[in-house]
Amino acid sequence: MLNQLQRDILNLKKEKNAIILAHNYQKKEIQEIADFKGDSLELCMKASEIHDRDIVVFCGVDFMAETAYILNPDKKILIPDRGAECPMAHMLSAEDVRKARKRYPDAAVVLYVNTLAEAKAEADILCTSANAVKIVESLEEDLILFGPDRNLAWYVQQHTDKRIIPIPENGYCYVHKMFTVADVAAKRDEYPDAELLIHPECNPEVQELADHILSTGGMLRRVLESDRKRFIIGTEVDMTARLDLESDKETIPLLAEAICENMKLHTLEKVKNSLINEEFTVTVPDDVAERARRAVERMIEVSRQ
Repeated sequence: MLNQLQRDILNLKKEKNAIILAHNYQKKEIQEIADFKGDSLELCMKASEIHDRDIVVFCGVDFMAETAYILNPDKKILIPDRGAECPMAHMLSAEDVRKARKRYPDAAVVLYVNTLAEAKAEADILCTSANAVKIVESLEEDLILFGPDRNLAWYVQQHTDKRIIPIPENGYCYVHKMFTVADVAAKRDEYPDAELLIHPECNPEVQELADHILSTGGMLRRVLESDRKRFIIGTEVDMTARLDLESDKETIPLLAEAICENMKLHTLEKVKNSLINEEFTVTVPDDVAERARRAVERMIEVSRQ
């Protein structure tokens, strides 16, 4: 049952003709009032389909809200807390991409959607953890500059004959870097009947112990479709909140301390204030947005094939 604050938000959303998008790492109480929940790919796809709303409230981190603006420049894109930045996205600048292109002029540039708009504008195409292999395989080039997550680059390299060069050399997600082989061993001992689902942003030695390596959207599908009743979830802790909303299976965080503090900056109070005051607005310069949009739309096109 929704509380009064959640009901107030839903009323404001209707009054403002707004839609609320929430990433799978948001707190349960925010997921409960979202119109749409998903991983980065699913949120990109949804953002590309928004036609009948005036306002988009994005409960995620900065690069996600920027992508929503890139795909909806005629709408007001709001982020409830403007301090919600993705540290990994800030590890790769547009200048870094340009320098890598000069060094490898025959390479295609595939950037993770977890990048800022200025870097996206330098990419040939984007990808997410859900479609990275498919995107790389769709390209003619055999040499791929891939950034900013080195562990996702490693995962892609295991599934393609193309040469993957990570840019920067050691970009990472601080949450997924927390997981260790010891964490896996401890949870396997505690829950020997559970299936282990690991995100490809985790270190290679952790990925190698997984039953399945999946994006958060892939984790949800696996839990819903599998006959197994118990799952160990190797990603940000509130993915289990999403799974609990959608499934009656038992889901156990691989590590309770795996918390994205940046995602957690959003609260119900801030979402309400965002709708009341129509803040904080996210925009991207027109020239950057136009170039980045080509890379985003190319990814969406390949993903739908």
